Amino acid sequence: MKGKVSLRVRIFFSMILLIIFSLLLIVVATYFQYFAQNDDYNNRRLIRKETQVKSHLKNIITKDTTIKFVPKNYDYFLKEFNPISTIHKVEFALYSLDGKPLYYSYVDDFDETEHLKIKDTIIKNLTKNQTSRILEQNINEKGEFQSSYSLLLGDDLKPYLILYFPYFEDLSFSQTELNIFLVRLLQVYSLMLIATIFFAFFLSSFITRPIEKLRSKILKTGLLEKNNRIKIKTKTKEIESLARSYNKMLSELEKSAEKLAKGQREQAWQEMAKQVAHEIKNPLTPMRLTIQSFQQFNVPNEKNYQKKLESFLKTLIEQIDTMSMVANTFSDFATMPKPKIKDQDIVEITNSAVQIFKSSNVKIKSTKKKIIWPIDRTQWIRVLTNLIQNAIQAVPENRTPKINVDILLEKNKFKMNIEDNGTGIVKKDQLKIFEPKFTTKSAGMGLGLAIVKNIIDSLNGSISFKSEPNKGTKFSIILKK
Repeated sequence: MKGKVSLRVRIFFSMILLIIFSLLLIVVATYFQYFAQNDDYNNRRLIRKETQVKSHLKNIITKDTTIKFVPKNYDYFLKEFNPISTIHKVEFALYSLDGKPLYYSYVDDFDETEHLKIKDTIIKNLTKNQTSRILEQNINEKGEFQSSYSLLLGDDLKPYLILYFPYFEDLSFSQTELNIFLVRLLQVYSLMLIATIFFAFFLSSFITRPIEKLRSKILKTGLLEKNNRIKIKTKTKEIESLARSYNKMLSELEKSAEKLAKGQREQAWQEMAKQVAHEIKNPLTPMRLTIQSFQQFNVPNEKNYQKKLESFLKTLIEQIDTMSMVANTFSDFATMPKPKIKDQDIVEITNSAVQIFKSSNVKIKSTKKKIIWPIDRTQWIRVLTNLIQNAIQAVPENRTPKINVDILLEKNKFKMNIEDNGTGIVKKDQLKIFEPKFTTKSAGMGLGLAIVKNIIDSLNGSISFKSEPNKGTKFSIILKK
């Protein structure tokens, strides 16, 4: 059906989309997880480095108890601070509790300029609010970095210095690792996608095969045909249930079809019996009247006895012949003799059959002088005779009959058209034209075209017609090898 997508295709693309979606989900999750882990690692590293620097500073300040860490001794201690930066591979700065810069590991010469001072809010939060650490995100020509401000406490837990610790995150190695991981992940999923395409193709075929089998069986289901039950070997509960439902429906359908056929047969026999009774009754009436007339006939006083007797017998014989014809016609329709098929010249048979209609302007036209086709000669003559006779009778008395018989041979197909210039067939009668007992004539039993159709069907052919009111009708017969 146009615009509809099969279940097999949906399963196939669903599996592929599932793989692609899972890949995207893992990539996104990996990306965010990477940054979360990276932030956690750098935070822990910052604390570790800061703790190491604090411990080193405290060791320097407290190793010589004779020298106290007071402003007059700052120069002595500041010289001791220089190796810390090299040992721990970090930069740091020291401030007094009022924010005065005391030491910078990354500045050789500095004075107390404004840009080296700590913000008042930071000093306030550290000293007055006793905040253990303050982190700020900053940026300079080297890139983004974190600024950590914390207090150095003495043995008495009183603060005596502010430690400034700039921490630059080195993302190059982690970024490289992430890129390598994503590339490898993409490679793995590419292989998985290729494998999934093949797997999805066979899996979708495997899943839909029972459904396809079920569909083909349903398409072949017919009311008047022998329908086979579906036997599907599958572990799928839904499909097995569907097959059982179909088989149950077939059983009910066969019962209904049997009842319908029985009813149709009974109705057909009733109609046939009525038709036969009617056709036989027609000649019986004149026969009865003739016999009654003959009963009143006085033989001794009648001079024309012999002549009247002959007329009486002639009437009886004619009516008996009519009854015999009725019986034979119904017999032919009921038991169509088995055709004797052999190769025949259709053109020659058609010319022979048309001889009796010569006076009716019947013209034959053929694309070949000789067309050999497997048919039954007797039945074919009967088909032609019936169709041509109907065509002649369809022409009104005030019109000259023009009956054209065209014979065409096209590759493995034979076609014959019989066209008249009669009154045509009215639309309401066209659907019933091939039904037994249907006739548009004032006389006749309506079995002619039904017999013609039976003969054509026995040859695996088809018969159709086109008709226009008051212009004529064309019957077309097609036979295929």
